[in-house]
Amino acid sequence: MINHDLKKKLYKEMLYIRMIEERIAEIYHPADEMKCPTHLYTGQEAVAVGICNALIEGDVVCPYHRSHGWYMAKGGDLKAMMAELFGKEAGCSKGWGGSMHLVDVGSGVMGSSSILGGTIPHAAGCALAFQIKEVENVAIASCGDAAIEEGVFHESMNWASLKKLPVVFVCENNLYSTSSPLGVRQPPVEIYKRTVSYGIPGVRVDGNDVLKVYEAALEAVSLARAGDGPTLIEAMTYRWREHVGPNYDYSLGYRSKQELEEWIEKCPIKRVSDVVSEREEELLIEGFSKEIDEAIDFARQSPFPKPS
Repeated sequence: MINHDLKKKLYKEMLYIRMIEERIAEIYHPADEMKCPTHLYTGQEAVAVGICNALIEGDVVCPYHRSHGWYMAKGGDLKAMMAELFGKEAGCSKGWGGSMHLVDVGSGVMGSSSILGGTIPHAAGCALAFQIKEVENVAIASCGDAAIEEGVFHESMNWASLKKLPVVFVCENNLYSTSSPLGVRQPPVEIYKRTVSYGIPGVRVDGNDVLKVYEAALEAVSLARAGDGPTLIEAMTYRWREHVGPNYDYSLGYRSKQELEEWIEKCPIKRVSDVVSEREEELLIEGFSKEIDEAIDFARQSPFPKPS
């Protein structure tokens, strides 16, 4: 049951992630303080927030390279994340990993990876550990649509189905792999329908509707906890900014400005913004801005790691 309080919580978490990403985009280039490639999550916030709010203590997520939103939605520490982007010792990976390698084991973020599809088997492994220990926890494997083209995706699905592992596979289908559209990379079969080969239920949801994502996640997680095995959730969404970096890249020609504007109109945050008043929103923005600025100041003042 989605009540007013939960809807407000989902809104606040999406707004927080959006503001973090937009602030990163703002400061990424001018001073060249962030030394790592940065894949921003702007526009896709509903997926991580909707999924993570269906989880309980002890559940884990294994995010892919576009991981900021997953890290924050699962309760990761903002100062540690920001310090990691700045390559500082106080970072969540001690300054050696950068944007694509975020970890907060205490919050259940088991580590993101720059390797395409690289964390999918990690999630299956976490799920196997839960099964062996006979605990009712669930692992989430998140990936983009390009990871479906990797063998490890299919190997993990096969193993998870065979062993009925408590894992939920989440594919964030944002239609592009860097600048290659889905249609030139994969046959015209919806991703969620491919699970039939493994005897796994698959579902497609509007990835810009946080309530629909949450409901799909609740059902998938419930099946996993009950010992009924994995589910694949295909969340249809769209990244606003370039594949990697802070800019808008429609000038490159692989997508149009009109297409981007149409997806911006489908903003996941706007779709639930009626849950707060104008004054409440102002106060949230003010408070979040302060927290983000404090995290940036912390990152700037932190020392670099010592050379190994």
